[in-house]
Amino acid sequence: MTPPRREKQGLVRPYVVTGGRAHPTRNTFDLVTLVVATGHKPNALGPEKQRLVQLCLGGALSVAEISAVLGLPVSVTKVLIGDLVDSGHILTRSPIPSAQLPEAQILQEVLDGLRARL
Repeated sequence: MTPPRREKQGLVRPYVVTGGRAHPTRNTFDLVTLVVATGHKPNALGPEKQRLVQLCLGGALSVAEISAVLGLPVSVTKVLIGDLVDSGHILTRSPIPSAQLPEAQILQEVLDGLRARL
């Protein structure tokens, strides 16, 4: 018995999607960098870039989420995001860093002050 034939899904190599580039024009994108569309019409863009902009119109998404939804490698997604930032179609924002914890000495002084008042 022969295995069922799989239909080709129009597989395009990543280097074709990125125009042969392996690195984004900006190297500031992390997996948790947030991406949001600016509202510019993505008419003159390639299909992958159009899908990326349409996806980000619904709100901010991380680079990892965009990569997963589009089914593209993260490196390819970063190149596309860099191109779209350069063309003004999307904006990116680094995630808010977690707050630095205060030193134990300061916490102890606050605790001692509260105990002295009670």
